[in-house]
Order: sequence, then C-alpha cells, then structure tokens
Amino acid sequence: MLGLVGKPSSGKSTFFAAVTMATVEINSRPFTTIEPNVGTAYVRVKEIGPEFGVKATPRTGYIAGPWRFVPVKIIDVAGLIPGAHEGRGLGNQFLNNLNQAEALIHVVDMSGSTDEEGNAVEPGSHDPEKDIAFLEDELDYWYKGVIERNRDRMERLKRSGMKDADVLVEILSSFRVDEGIAEETVERFGPIASWQDLLEVARFLRQKTKAIVTAANKVDTKEGKANYERLKDKYDMIPVSAVAELALKRAAKAGLIDYVPGESDFEVKGKLSAEQEAALNAIRENVLKPFGSTGVQQVIEHAVFGVLGYKAVYPAGSKLVDSKGRVLPDCFLLPKDATVYDFAMKIHSDIAKHLLYGIDVRTKMRLAKDHVLKHLDAVELVSAAKK
Repeated sequence: MLGLVGKPSSGKSTFFAAVTMATVEINSRPFTTIEPNVGTAYVRVKEIGPEFGVKATPRTGYIAGPWRFVPVKIIDVAGLIPGAHEGRGLGNQFLNNLNQAEALIHVVDMSGSTDEEGNAVEPGSHDPEKDIAFLEDELDYWYKGVIERNRDRMERLKRSGMKDADVLVEILSSFRVDEGIAEETVERFGPIASWQDLLEVARFLRQKTKAIVTAANKVDTKEGKANYERLKDKYDMIPVSAVAELALKRAAKAGLIDYVPGESDFEVKGKLSAEQEAALNAIRENVLKPFGSTGVQQVIEHAVFGVLGYKAVYPAGSKLVDSKGRVLPDCFLLPKDATVYDFAMKIHSDIAKHLLYGIDVRTKMRLAKDHVLKHLDAVELVSAAKK
C-alpha cells in the first residue's frame, strides 16, 4: 500500500481523487481530510495479450491502449503540520495511519501559496523546500519517540536472552523492520544499550522503511514551475498537476475526450462548450506540452516500480485461459526478489504448498520453486494440489 501525505491544502485530496476517481471532499481549508480515505490507484504494465495473439479479459483493473492498469491500494491520511509527532493538528492519528504504507507520496504545493500549516498566503511567498524537509523531520521524530517509549521493554527482552536484532524486529515490526534491517542497524550503531543519538538511529530506520517520493504539485503555475526547476535536482520529485489529471479523467468519463492516464495528450471526441475547450487547451499548453504528462500516473509508478522495485507477473496456463474462460485474467505485483514459490503463495496457499515447479510460457522452460521471477514474466504453475 502507498501512503499519500502532505500538509493541509497542498492538493493531496485532489491527487487522491485523480488517481482513484473516488468522490472525496476537496476544499482549500486545512484538514479537509479527517478520517483516512483508502482507495485503488493503478500502475501501467505492458499488456502481453497481443504478444500471444489473444485479447485479455482482466478480472481486476482494465486495459487502455497498450497498457494493462493493475490495481494498487493507496491511503490518503489527514494533513500534516509541524509538531505532528507531538500531537499537533491530527498528528498522532496521521502517523499511526502511515504504518500500513510501504512507500510515501508527499504532495507538495510547489506554488508556495500555502504556509507550513496549510493557510493561504501570497503565491511564491512560502518556500516548498521547507515542506519537504519538515515531513522527513516529523517522521524521524516519530520513530525516535517510539524507540524512546520502548527502551524499558527492549532492556527486558535483552535480559530474557534475545539478540539485539530480534529485539528490534519484536518492537518495530509494525514499521516493517525485518531481520535484515534490524541486523544492519545493530551493525551500524552497535548494541541497543549503547545508543546515544536516538534521532540518528530513527532517521536510519525511517529511510530504510518509509521511502518518500515527492509529487511536485501545482507546477502549472508560474511560481510552481520556477520552484520545481530550482529544486528538481536536489530531491526525488516528479512535476505534477493533480487538478489537470482530475479534469482530464472527468472529461474522459463524460465522453468528451479520449485520454489514457499517463499519456502526453488527449483527443477530443465530444462537443465542447467554449469554456470546456479553453480549459482543456490550457491543460495541454501549460501541463502536457512542457512536462509530457500531468505527472500523477508517473508518481504512482515511480513509487511502485522505481522505489519499491515491484515487478508485474502474469499467471498464464498453457492455453492462457482460466477455469471460467477468462483470458489472461490476472496480473500480480510482487516484491523484487519474489520467486516462483512466492508467486504461488500470492495466488493460493494450497497451490504453493503442493507446488512442483513453474513453466515460462514464452520459452517453455521449467522453473524451480526458488527461481527469481522477472518483470513481465508469464508463468504457468504446476502443482499437485487438488482442483
């Protein structure tokens, strides 16, 4: 799951609506989002049906152009302001909701038209670089607070005979601290009892478990574009206009245009009013032409494939059809080191339990259970499980 974060009024709710087409409250006032919104976004994966001479019928997601859009969960949490780790704003609620997220998309108002608490100010008067820095600081202090509150428990676990790395996994597993991260932390900072600079430890753990991609929102404004050009080489950021993406998707849904999310242009197919034509032309001239896209699709895909390193794998029997007659119905997103066995577990634990081997549908080669799969592999699973 991806977490959508940012200060109030940064365009976070608009971004969420654009990627999910869900109906959410969008408002310029701070803390529009109180309870977290959970929805489904999509990443583009090359559709392999044409390669095999078939037309796929997806069970989830959809096909548009040469792409299969594969679902991924995303959570939009309450706006963050400085001091959230101390409970300011909706801070504690915000931070606790982030435990579910593997990576964070930080929506930043690049136009500088909102201050650090989301209040409207003169465009260009607030430096968005401060927003980028304060999110990392809040997360670091959040991790530090969790470590501090659990020091006594850590010491008790150590006295019971547990190794330092095992203690970290026990205490911080909800933060996705696994055995490898825990061992790396102990190797770098020494035994837990010797830790002096807890903020440094917290920052290391946060960097390992909460990767951040910056959605440089509102680049369709003069101030937003200038700030993006100034900061783009310093941070992992992608230029975004969430409001443009939402407008294009709504126009496509209304049958006014043909638009494939992530593409660099659209085609008018319905009768437009003068106002609609002007709005769409403005998106083309101010967003699509200078930046190549609205950036919304690119942010989601960079988080999933670039940062998290996920890969898409197709389950494909020899006839490419499932028991219900659906052609290539599924495409699954798997961690970068996922094996044939992991793929089987994703489909059904009983298949994995009785798994014999996999078959690469393209080459017909047999794949061992521990064979590491590649992006866009199409694999048939051979299992002794009863059907």
